[in-house]
Amino acid sequence: MFQAILIEKDGTDVRAGLSTVDDDRLPAGDVTVRVTHSTLNYKDALAITGKAPVVRSYPMVPGIDFAGVVEHSAHPAYKAGDKVVLNGWGVGEQHWGGLAEKARVNGDWLVPLQSPFTLRQAMAIGTAGYTAMLCVMALERHDVTPNKGEVLVTGAAGGVGSVAVALLSKLGYEVVAVTGRPEEADYLKALGAKEVLDRAPFQDPGKPLAKERWAGAVDVIGGQILANVCAAMKYRGTVAACGLAGGMSLPTTVAPFILRGVTLAGVDSVMCPRELRIEAWRRLADDLDPAKLDGLTREIAFSDVIPTAASLLDGQVRGRVTVAISPTPA
Repeated sequence: MFQAILIEKDGTDVRAGLSTVDDDRLPAGDVTVRVTHSTLNYKDALAITGKAPVVRSYPMVPGIDFAGVVEHSAHPAYKAGDKVVLNGWGVGEQHWGGLAEKARVNGDWLVPLQSPFTLRQAMAIGTAGYTAMLCVMALERHDVTPNKGEVLVTGAAGGVGSVAVALLSKLGYEVVAVTGRPEEADYLKALGAKEVLDRAPFQDPGKPLAKERWAGAVDVIGGQILANVCAAMKYRGTVAACGLAGGMSLPTTVAPFILRGVTLAGVDSVMCPRELRIEAWRRLADDLDPAKLDGLTREIAFSDVIPTAASLLDGQVRGRVTVAISPTPA
């Protein structure tokens, strides 16, 4: 038996609660993990509150991330006692996820824990931090280097945005942060932002082309904000887009792309190839300042997951939230 957040559906009524679950209900997989830490992401909050159709089948254990210790393995790459991390692969949506004391998954979805990190730190990074690193790598692939000019980060006080600010600053970029929470300006500057801009002007419909300013951008919002970011990119600038908190639509024109050679680089963390995942985690070990990681993270108890999910969707949570699932020396 183990404890888990279980989302169940009765007709149109979706409910999440902390439940005791029998081990024989674990889904198919060749590796069983004792989960020590998980995290609470925007997608998890949508699933737990039922605010969006994230969950594909019921009952479902949410949690798109987890870190823990292998209990049983029939996979050649892992043995009992190995420390592992999982991000994405539809876990918490189609396959039972990480907000539980145990998880059983396909071993190919796991990544070995990078040695500089504890299991808790791995979840302080989580999908949000790993996605932020994928965004930085996308900018680098498109030759956005620190000498090219300012890099914008939208949704900067959230999980992806906070880690993106910290990473880009550490790598020598001039980072400008956008947030709808002006009270977070000092927090963002402590992470490395040289300037903090209010979100409001980015939400208004703009011109197809605006004055060139940004050499690169990491956008987690989408919608009108992403359209305005694209319009203000420098010649041959690149936007790494990874989120939709501001909506699925993109009310832009082809002007930035055909007149300035702007690249809109989509970043997907869910089905990202294994080799790219391993490279992203290796880079995080090198490029993310542990002190800044601690400063942008808070830990909650398992019992606090459901109320915290509602607060996250209300915009009341900054940075990263880790969930202490079960005791561990690491």
